[in-house]
Amino acid sequence: MEWISELLQEQSALQAAIVLSLISGIGLGLGKIRFWGISLGITFVFFTGIFAGHLGVSVQADVLNYVETFGLVLFVYSLGLQVGPGFFNSFQKSGIRLNALAFAVIVLGTGLTLIFSKLFHVDLPNMIGVLCGATTNTPALGAAQQTLKQLGLESSSPALGCAVAYPLGVVGVTLAILLIRKIWIKDNDLQKIENSKKDETFIAEFQVHNPGIFNKTIKEIAQISHSKFIISRLWREGIVSIPTSEKKILPNDRLLVVTSENEITKLTVLFGEQELTDWNKKGIDWTTLDQQLTSLDVLITRPEINGKKIDSLRLRNKFGVNISHLFRSGVKLLATPDLVLQFGDRVNLVGEASAINKVENVLGNVVKNLNEPNLVVVFIGMVFGLLLGAIPFYIPGMSVPLKLGIAGGPIIIGLLMGKFGPRLHLITYTTASANLMLRALGLTLYLACLGLDAGPKFFETVFQPEGILWILSGFLLTIIPVLIVGAFSHQILKIDFGSIAGMLCGSMANPMSLEYVNSIIEGDNPSVSYATVYPLSMFLRVIIAQLLLLFFS
Repeated sequence: MEWISELLQEQSALQAAIVLSLISGIGLGLGKIRFWGISLGITFVFFTGIFAGHLGVSVQADVLNYVETFGLVLFVYSLGLQVGPGFFNSFQKSGIRLNALAFAVIVLGTGLTLIFSKLFHVDLPNMIGVLCGATTNTPALGAAQQTLKQLGLESSSPALGCAVAYPLGVVGVTLAILLIRKIWIKDNDLQKIENSKKDETFIAEFQVHNPGIFNKTIKEIAQISHSKFIISRLWREGIVSIPTSEKKILPNDRLLVVTSENEITKLTVLFGEQELTDWNKKGIDWTTLDQQLTSLDVLITRPEINGKKIDSLRLRNKFGVNISHLFRSGVKLLATPDLVLQFGDRVNLVGEASAINKVENVLGNVVKNLNEPNLVVVFIGMVFGLLLGAIPFYIPGMSVPLKLGIAGGPIIIGLLMGKFGPRLHLITYTTASANLMLRALGLTLYLACLGLDAGPKFFETVFQPEGILWILSGFLLTIIPVLIVGAFSHQILKIDFGSIAGMLCGSMANPMSLEYVNSIIEGDNPSVSYATVYPLSMFLRVIIAQLLLLFFS
């Protein structure tokens, strides 16, 4: 068995691959174990690496640096690619308030970091490591380490601060939410509160009585109206049809319209009268209703359709088929003429069966194509991200230029590619499972290397007075911003508890606390709020970690 001992002790590329794989496998296995209902998940890889490093396990420094860098880049780029659409959509009206509150959490934590650094006489790099652990944000830690390397400073010390603060960072958010619930929340606040449906698709039936639109085409009516709507079906003399943009509207026509709920009042004025039939309830037999028409969901899988606007396909005029709505990343969207189609969209087609079959061939609808991720975009995007991260930005008063680094550059390119890639006819779609695999692989490699590097000094640090101070500082950095913003949101802004809790979990990048919140609150408000603020919060923490070191270290 000596060959096994030699294989693990003699440093080589093979030895590094075996050691990092063992650390990752053991850490992921232990991460599934729950302690008092809470699991550290993938983060257990970090602590497994620390323990291995403490035992004297090591690998070649160059190999360790390469794997750590590649893992971090792969993780942040894949993250940006996945949350890109949500990142930009979060700036819409419905998400501005939640993102402003999440920003307040981040600003409070940043301010307290600077205060604690001076008050407790802790070096700023170490305190930033504590902040990264308190907010369970390892990408920010990677960004901070890269900035320290730019400045020619020791880059491993923040990892120690992150490690000692991380466990209480995981449970601290949950404890703060428990405290908010205990002090300010009543039992009826935990009841299900439906999200606003104003921005979701809504189906309504209208009968035409407005003389102002008699004998006008649908195209002309759309031009004089400021509302967004799709006329999915038209009934005239008992016959249902799919109207084209050139179809003229006559008195007493019945129209089935897909729009958003806040447009209903305006459209009632436009058309004349809204029928009382509820077309949004489940269980409607559309096949019987339409008789000669068919409704079918079709996937966009042809690359040449990616990035095209719906009206450019002219499906109504060519085939007599209408797109009533579409699903993108689980969100139902109104199929307006100017909506840009993306690879992987699921569109709802309405028309005659023979015509729908033709349109199905035009759009693709080949599931196999979705299961083959476009890795070209992944690697090319990572290259552009690294190039962006290496660009120096010279700011007056700073001794060294600002660089976004290997964390900031790739996440920005990932965000841009995820949102605007389809407009440039780039296929950026990956299935949720494929993207999760890329992120998990990158983060696992990064955490294994990070822990292995920090391990030799970890226990020495923790059991010193300085280590106890770091743990206390981290807990305060976790709980104080959450309590202040949570109390303000509920007591002053009167936001429901579910949205507040989801926003707080998202601003602290803490999915473990979100699991707890979902277990005590009905409805999807917490998850929606979490998804709304998570992209911006993650991006800001990565950038702020670098700016703090550049301006204050």
